[in-house]
Amino acid sequence: MSDTSKSARLTIGNDTYDLPIYSPSVGPDVIDIRKLYGQAGVFTYDPGFTSTAACDSTITYIDGDKGELLHRGYPIDQLAAKSHYLEVCYLLLYGELPSAAELEHFESTITRHTMIHEQMHNFFRGFRRDAHPMATMVGVVGAMSAFYHDSTDISDPRQREIASHRLIAKMPTIAAMAYKYSIGQPFVYPRNDLDYAANFLHMCFAVPAEEYVVDPILARAMDRIFTLHADHEQNASTSTVRLASSSGANPFACIAAGIACLWGPAHGGANQACLEMLKEIGTPDRIPEYIARAKDKNDPFRLMGFGHRVYKNFDPRATVMKQSADEVLDLLGVENNPILATAKELEQAALADPYFAEKKLFPNVDFYSGIILEAMGFPTSMFTPIFALSRTVGWISQWKEQLADPQMKIGRPRQLYQGETMRDYVDIENR
Repeated sequence: MSDTSKSARLTIGNDTYDLPIYSPSVGPDVIDIRKLYGQAGVFTYDPGFTSTAACDSTITYIDGDKGELLHRGYPIDQLAAKSHYLEVCYLLLYGELPSAAELEHFESTITRHTMIHEQMHNFFRGFRRDAHPMATMVGVVGAMSAFYHDSTDISDPRQREIASHRLIAKMPTIAAMAYKYSIGQPFVYPRNDLDYAANFLHMCFAVPAEEYVVDPILARAMDRIFTLHADHEQNASTSTVRLASSSGANPFACIAAGIACLWGPAHGGANQACLEMLKEIGTPDRIPEYIARAKDKNDPFRLMGFGHRVYKNFDPRATVMKQSADEVLDLLGVENNPILATAKELEQAALADPYFAEKKLFPNVDFYSGIILEAMGFPTSMFTPIFALSRTVGWISQWKEQLADPQMKIGRPRQLYQGETMRDYVDIENR
């Protein structure tokens, strides 16, 4: 945060207050109201914190009007096209792209932390078979603090480092085990000869009865899904991780809190909602009907996977994800899958319609990632767990940054109280 000579003047009755204004390296200025309550005895009111900066950060920046997403200054489209997930993980964690030697060491460290404690298998067996994989992940990730005592002291930089590596390494294993448990198949252990994305696909789709070879096109598409979801500034789940962290909670509890928040359909369920919409449409011949409904202001139907709350122009992640979607569909085909055939037709119909161009309702990253995951054979219940797996490095990076911030305080939002004023207790016989 850089101090400037600018300030904002607030007048309340006959009193005026000068509030400092800070200019970031990029983005809108912010007004510092930290002393407002002490000086003026008033709070600000901002439901959803949509106009409030709750922290300083150097990790990720979004310009929704321009359609920009930067990780440590690097555009997401360049990272997705030229880099890979673990290199982006290193960038988010440490602030710079790694050298070849640094990347090799980091990849080796993550690869050799992918197994989970054998006793943790018992946690999975305690869940019902029809439990949602996100419920399983919340429970198992939170329980990691019971098994890895040597990485729960947040005051120890080395323990923070170990916890970071463990979470990034073990999250694919936990997500894959949650999937295998839900379909009644045996767990598949991680393999050190596979890269991060290929290893996850192998743990999800291999069975002991026969050899399973991961197609490199599918592994690359999965790696891009991980990369494009790695971090997204101060969203609901990231803010949840930071709020939990501000209390001094251990890293596994903080990440479990983030997973729980991501589970909400308004946050992490967008690609699942997109697939459910495609199933509702059913077949390509019904697309004109649903296009017309989407244009009708009196019809509650909305095209899921088009447009974005933050990006008012286009989603910069969508272009790269579309390329992966095309590659995956070319590899696997859509002839025998009406959902995928409908998705391709809907994409073309929407892009050719002036109404959607004028409204800037372009296909977003959730539209394409949902198509890819459906084509790979994942059920919709696994879409959000894969999102959680991808976002783990972002949560950890934000967690580490907050712990190193000398201005960190325990989160304590205020409220606009509109309940009853003080009143006396009434004995039960007089009510």
